[in-house]
Amino acid sequence: MSDTLKVEHLEAEPGQRRDGYLTVGEMQDNSPVRLPMVLLNGAEPGPTLYMQATSDGDELNGIAVIRRVLKRLDPAALKGRLIAALIVNFHAFHAGESLNPVDGKKMNRCFPGRKEGTSSERVAYRLFHRAVKQADYCIDLHQGGVRPMIDEVRVRVDRRKRIHRACMEMARIFGIGYILDCRGPDGQLARAAPDEGIPTIDPELGGCLGWDEGSIEKGLAGVENILKHYGFIEGRAQTPRRQIVVDGFLSLLAARGGFLEYRASLYDHLQKGDPVADVTDPFGRVLETVYAPQDSIFWARSVRPMVASGEAVAMLGKNIRYV
Repeated sequence: MSDTLKVEHLEAEPGQRRDGYLTVGEMQDNSPVRLPMVLLNGAEPGPTLYMQATSDGDELNGIAVIRRVLKRLDPAALKGRLIAALIVNFHAFHAGESLNPVDGKKMNRCFPGRKEGTSSERVAYRLFHRAVKQADYCIDLHQGGVRPMIDEVRVRVDRRKRIHRACMEMARIFGIGYILDCRGPDGQLARAAPDEGIPTIDPELGGCLGWDEGSIEKGLAGVENILKHYGFIEGRAQTPRRQIVVDGFLSLLAARGGFLEYRASLYDHLQKGDPVADVTDPFGRVLETVYAPQDSIFWARSVRPMVASGEAVAMLGKNIRYV
């Protein structure tokens, strides 16, 4: 392996940081589509970490996490290499939307991409083949869009695969306290990179409009835990003694339409039959109470204070176990 860290035309020598842009396409007026990238090449040899944010264009907390991580890292004290893509879904980011408006695709369903595919598939291809495949570890930073949700980490690999254990260990070391262990859809980076032998996690840093300081700080602590545990920087990872793992979700639907008055909060441990929310009419009269159908964790809730009949009120994590 060359001592030079290189992603296409961007290069960083040992002990150097290189900021720049990777041109991945063109706009309708022929102006370039450019992704901001940072290469950090440690003064000493070691593993390589790839991080990315905003593959969903309205999920912004990951950008703040990467920016803060980079501010704290000195390449002179780094053992190994870091490749960071701060804004992956260019078109969706500028539109303030989850999906790429050019092709209508969710970029985190497009990995490892297609060289001559749609806009999202082309970007995924370039990043995957030029950057991701250089890595020993991979972190794909997400959040629950604007929907209020707990801070958690996702492992999206089939449990029968050998690499599943390494991905679960990464999730545990990230140390946010809540883990979803559930095989993800085709095209997720957290599935495509492990297929290449690269342990990968998919942190979901809450849900908000804009930046959420609490979720960002948890994400920063999680990335620094990874850097410490895998030998990039000095120090010991700080993780909870016990972390909660679920293997899927229950979606609670309202039978009636109306305004929501929640009787439980995010992170609550619910027992079967516990009330989660009341659906009320405009005058405050209770039309329906929605209950937890089994023991579960209150994982996410509606972003709006009202629902239509058949609309989701809450999402609960099911089949709880501990690591």
